[in-house]
Amino acid sequence: MFSSRRTLLLTLALLTPTTLLAQVSESSITKQIQTLRSVPDAQRPAATIKTAMDIRTLPAGLPKLKLAYGLSHLVTEGDQGHDALQAVATTLALSLAESPQPAKDGGVPPGPYLSLASLVRYEGVTVELNDPLLAKAGEILAANDADVAKADFTLKDLHGKKVTLSELRGKIVLVNFWATWCPPCRKEMPDLDVIYTHFQPQGLVVLSISDEEMFKVGSFVTQANYHPPVLLDPGRKVATQFHVEGIPKSFVFDREGKLVGQSIDQMTQHQFLVMLAQAGLHP
Repeated sequence: MFSSRRTLLLTLALLTPTTLLAQVSESSITKQIQTLRSVPDAQRPAATIKTAMDIRTLPAGLPKLKLAYGLSHLVTEGDQGHDALQAVATTLALSLAESPQPAKDGGVPPGPYLSLASLVRYEGVTVELNDPLLAKAGEILAANDADVAKADFTLKDLHGKKVTLSELRGKIVLVNFWATWCPPCRKEMPDLDVIYTHFQPQGLVVLSISDEEMFKVGSFVTQANYHPPVLLDPGRKVATQFHVEGIPKSFVFDREGKLVGQSIDQMTQHQFLVMLAQAGLHP
């Protein structure tokens, strides 16, 4: 009996520090993720990479996967560089490999697979994850892009004027989905405003689409001194047509109406210019 008790105490003594360390690490990483948006832009890539590496040290399981998934939504904000994107994608892929998730009803991949597929498709990262749900997620994104490529809509602006996408052929059109409550949306609006003002004479049209109430949107853009046309999408019909589940999100159509680029999150002025260059617009 004494021998068994001694063995148990020794076992607990060995396990307790590791268990406590894991708990502290998880809590610390959660705090890192919650405060990432307050990190200065110049320091954020390094902070993101550190967080991704810290997540890898956690034991396999759903908490680890949730942290990796949460970080994947933040790494696409602004221009954090390829290294940060790759670090986060690798961490998410490793977490999914350790803790595969079942498909939703109808065989739909859960969010982490779709997020990882988005990083691969739109951000140019590579991952080693042989999972049919990741392949399925990639197929869904490709189908969504095909829908957007043939999409058309008519919405009213803040003055009640109707604007139809297909009637803007001959111009380069940037369609931007946003909301007044969205911090990344607000952060990219000054850059969009500068780009619109500078390139409007060259045929650039920026259509900023919100599903919020007209007075709230109008009051916000007036205070922000925002110049691009703002369209109202009550019921999110156009957002649904464009498969927009997170904002901000932008799409660029060239003068022939062809979809030539899109963003999955907040962009910097440089990133907008790179995307617009694909439509033939140059400084």
